[in-house]
Amino acid sequence: MSAPGKKNGNKADDDDDTDLFRRALSDAAPLKRRRPQPSEKKAVAAKPKPAKKPVKSKPMITPPVAAPRPVARPTPPPDIAASDYAGVDRRTAERFRRGKLPIEGRLDLHGLYQDAAQDALTRFITDSAASGRRMVLVITGRGSREGSGVLRERLPQWLNQPPCRAHVLAFTPARPEHGRDGAFYVLLRRKRGDRG
Repeated sequence: MSAPGKKNGNKADDDDDTDLFRRALSDAAPLKRRRPQPSEKKAVAAKPKPAKKPVKSKPMITPPVAAPRPVARPTPPPDIAASDYAGVDRRTAERFRRGKLPIEGRLDLHGLYQDAAQDALTRFITDSAASGRRMVLVITGRGSREGSGVLRERLPQWLNQPPCRAHVLAFTPARPEHGRDGAFYVLLRRKRGDRG
């Protein structure tokens, strides 16, 4: 007899093997292809996945914030000197210089120290402007000796500083009947909406 799986060229042996094989498998049925059941799908899906490498968190990139637009600040009006009438019409300037406009308020700074005098002047000018006054008289005094009045010297600087400068159109030494060198007429801007 020949070894199994070897062919010796004998056809009768091949036929016997085929018959034997068929008899052994006669009651065998072919397997049907079937789809996996839902429970089997979960089992397949539940396979552990390989561990992922930890992802480094990236810093959140926020869109650049637009820089705020600079607020256009009104340019302060230029400093004015005594007897400078640049922003005043000719007729008003002449009446102002001669003391012919009605004096609508008076402030006497005699005897005050510089800081107190400046504070009083600032309050007086802003209050007068808010009240709609047009011309006011500020009395500084001449000082203890002729030409040495500190308040008289400082008054033009104070009138040119905020918040006074926003309200002042012009100033000039007063006429003799109102104090001459020891006093000043101050012409204030009209409030918006005022006429005349």
